[in-house]
Amino acid sequence: MRIVSVVGARPQFVKLAPVAEAVASVGEHIIVHTGQHYDPRMSDVFFADLEIPQPDVHLGIGSGSHGAQTGAMLAALEPVLVEQKPDWVLVYGDTNSTLAAALAAVKQHLPVAHLEAGLRSFNRRMPEEHNRVLTDHAADLLLAPTARACAHLAQEGLADRTVEVGDVMTDVCLRVRDAVADGPLPSSIADVPPGFVLSTLHRAENTDDPARLDALLAGLAAVSAPVVLAAHPRLRAKTEAYGLPLERPGLHIVDPLPYPALVRAVLASSAVVTDSGGLQKESFLLRRKCTTMRPETEWPETVELGWNALCDDPAALPSVVERPDPAATTVAPYGTGTAARRVAEVLAAR
Repeated sequence: MRIVSVVGARPQFVKLAPVAEAVASVGEHIIVHTGQHYDPRMSDVFFADLEIPQPDVHLGIGSGSHGAQTGAMLAALEPVLVEQKPDWVLVYGDTNSTLAAALAAVKQHLPVAHLEAGLRSFNRRMPEEHNRVLTDHAADLLLAPTARACAHLAQEGLADRTVEVGDVMTDVCLRVRDAVADGPLPSSIADVPPGFVLSTLHRAENTDDPARLDALLAGLAAVSAPVVLAAHPRLRAKTEAYGLPLERPGLHIVDPLPYPALVRAVLASSAVVTDSGGLQKESFLLRRKCTTMRPETEWPETVELGWNALCDDPAALPSVVERPDPAATTVAPYGTGTAARRVAEVLAAR
């Protein structure tokens, strides 16, 4: 069996790590990197730190508008898939790379499996929502992370293609947690006072409007604890383009953290503030309360269990971030760390 995995962005590299290890036991695995994230801090470092095999094919697409980027990926992926003739094309998450790979494969009548299928924010203004819905309806096999995701797919008439496998991010997060729990803090935050809040901010809906971006940065700076803001390249580019100050009293600006360093930073933090889908879930897995700078989430279980709070009002950020810690829980809606093995078993069986 030959499996082609198509990845291109930071969250996909993290998901790829346990999957690459698991599927190697059931067949040949080819990794195609679209180049959607091309900054070494958002790409190369993840392959090294998570011990992922280097990509067999690197398309080097780079940035661009959604249409231009997706179209360039689609055109570049077509000859790769013609040459590889895979038994499965495995696509991950909800990026432009996900949709482009799914379209390139179905046009050639190649079987597509969508990992992390069935997530919904129900916000059609988000490009990620378009990508995940379109990919789910194009794919032949929907590898859902949660019972809620399975229910979404059933409501859309896709139950017969759906298998609940658990969340592969849980696999890698728990493994890295155990490896770094007693290790040193990342050097960039070693001098930050204890009790700091860890933050990331990058989504288009939060960074494309200069007034909203300025208000969010002001809200973060108003939190009583020091805030470590790991600045995504998009955030730096937008603040520079708008002439907004990124460096503000109360904010400690650092470069994006490699995944093991990110996990170690979450463990050392008192709370997390983010608009990232992945970091919301990782905060829950690492049992740090999270505040999400959005009006909705793809991970409603984190909110229902009290470990995540949605905050779309920048002025309310300090009070929401400083809320009491939630009640302890042993509930595991995202699995216990065996999802990648289950993915490999399902692909082999089908």
